[in-house]
Amino acid sequence: MHDLFEFPADGAGLRRAFASFPSGVVAVCAETEGVRHGLAVSTFVPVSLDPPLVSFCVQNSSATWPKLLNATHLGLSLLGNHQEDAARALSTRNGNRFHNVELYRGATDAIFVDGAAAWIEGVLEVQVPAGDHAVVLLRVTRLAAPGEVEPLVFHGSKFRRLHPHNDEVSEIAS
Repeated sequence: MHDLFEFPADGAGLRRAFASFPSGVVAVCAETEGVRHGLAVSTFVPVSLDPPLVSFCVQNSSATWPKLLNATHLGLSLLGNHQEDAARALSTRNGNRFHNVELYRGATDAIFVDGAAAWIEGVLEVQVPAGDHAVVLLRVTRLAAPGEVEPLVFHGSKFRRLHPHNDEVSEIAS
């Protein structure tokens, strides 16, 4: 039998349990009325291939999310393992979230972080209330990936990098 560490099912306990699950770090950015806005999320999930949908969660208390809602398109940058500083800057509550972050513009309001592992441009499909967050579904309109950038991972309440791997590929049975 394994030793178990029980946590209360409150916010602090859930945060500790959720820290056991690694996730990618995604910048959600756009420009509205000539002002760039962005935030970082670690709750990104691919949802559907047909239609192409992705999701992420945003805290109801976010002051940035209402500004991003005014954009026609949102830019999602799946941050690379060298972009911890960008993730930290985009996570701050005060100050310039784009300090030392190289950006480029998409076809519309979408803004992207240069050097990311992948970029997704999309439009808001639906927003669903979920406790102290909103679950956002985004319909993908364009995407790109350079192919050689490893993702930045958030695990154990820290930013981490994947360990280098050898050329052997293991397949997961479906």
